[in-house]
Amino acid sequence: MPKYLLLKHYRGGPEPYRPYPPLDRWAPEDVEAHMAFLREVRELLEERGEYVDAQALTPAQTWVRYGGPGAAPVTTDGPLPETTDLVAGWYMIDVESRERAIEVAAHISSEPGPGGEPLHEWIDVREVMSGAPSDDGPA
Repeated sequence: MPKYLLLKHYRGGPEPYRPYPPLDRWAPEDVEAHMAFLREVRELLEERGEYVDAQALTPAQTWVRYGGPGAAPVTTDGPLPETTDLVAGWYMIDVESRERAIEVAAHISSEPGPGGEPLHEWIDVREVMSGAPSDDGPA
């Protein structure tokens, strides 16, 4: 079965369906409802045998690139801070098909936000490469 990484974007991606404030400005009951939903998603995926892993990420980010032979890595907080993307977390799932991965992503996108309204959050669906790239590809 193919594995998929579902990236939860709180900033970045296509235009938001409905803008909402950052999680740290939500009412405590909205945060709890949101986290309860995410726990329910995990339990559902575990019951179906599709869950591999999931993690939440902190907002702090550092971009790193190779600095050259004998040089320290080059780091920055982002190439374009005014358009900083925030990947808030991810799920790794092991499902039968891309269609099932999209179904799971759509369900995660319905997670509750402020006032209990669905976030309609964009979820980036990426298949995990299962083998070495082929030499048969385009030249």
